[in-house]
Amino acid sequence: MRWNGGVWAWVLVAVVVVVLLLALYSTWTAGRLDRLHHRVATARASLDTELARRSALVSELASAGVLDPASSLLLLDAAHRARTASADDREQCESALTRAIAATLTGAAIEPWVGELAATARRVQLARRFHNDIVVSTRALRQRRLVGVLRLAGHAPLPRTIELDDGS
Repeated sequence: MRWNGGVWAWVLVAVVVVVLLLALYSTWTAGRLDRLHHRVATARASLDTELARRSALVSELASAGVLDPASSLLLLDAAHRARTASADDREQCESALTRAIAATLTGAAIEPWVGELAATARRVQLARRFHNDIVVSTRALRQRRLVGVLRLAGHAPLPRTIELDDGS
């Protein structure tokens, strides 16, 4: 059996189509990965903002004079540690702040603060969940075999979830 020019032409067309499809997939996936990494960074910034707001609100409450001195000092210390924590210690310090809030905030003296604290806690929970959902999506896409083989993620670091006790 002899291969004629028509068969070679079809083979060449098939190879070109496969290469084009691979190029389209790679371009689309790399763009999607870029957008997901941008969303991770945006979600992280949003979470950091909500954590800073919570820390500021707790500091304001501790300084308002409505709590006993021991509770005020405990909250101020926990809020300060959460605000100034290094990246490695941030989750532990934020979790400690959550526990300090739960341990000290009881009684009628803080009744006006309860609604604002609950709203702030809810925003922290939502921001953390939103961040973690995007991180999971990004990691799932990056774990695809073709993404790894073609190095479509470039040099972007693998994002990680934020695990902290946020009262949820």
